[in-house]
Amino acid sequence: MADEGVEDSRLVANFRVHVVPAVLSLANPSWQRDVWLDSSTFENLDHICHTLFDDFCDADEPERYLGTSLRTEEEVALMRELGVALNAAADEAPNDTDAEYLQAACWPEVVSVAGRLAHVMVANDLGELVALHESEAGDQRCSGKAQ
Repeated sequence: MADEGVEDSRLVANFRVHVVPAVLSLANPSWQRDVWLDSSTFENLDHICHTLFDDFCDADEPERYLGTSLRTEEEVALMRELGVALNAAADEAPNDTDAEYLQAACWPEVVSVAGRLAHVMVANDLGELVALHESEAGDQRCSGKAQ
């Protein structure tokens, strides 16, 4: 039973290591301008969208990612809201270029929702990290390994 919990935690971590940075990128306009508009960099909006809609989540229907990419119902709701905002921006980018997205009238909403989601995700991850640390410290005390 404990092994299942460890495997579940690893799965969540393996998905979130991709999703959280993608959300953080959407919440950071200066990063977007400096990185996405530089053709010599790997990351661009297409990479971010694949991460959030195809590879590690589905921002259109995020409920099925609760427990893998997303930890809480709040994250699910915010991811859905982010998907709506990104789809609205796509409607304003007829040539599907990063520059068009960044100039879309609704892009500030994408940044705002991503900022709220990033805050929640990072807080949840840090809470999980604290709980893991406290659990391991308790295990060490119980087994007499505490220093």
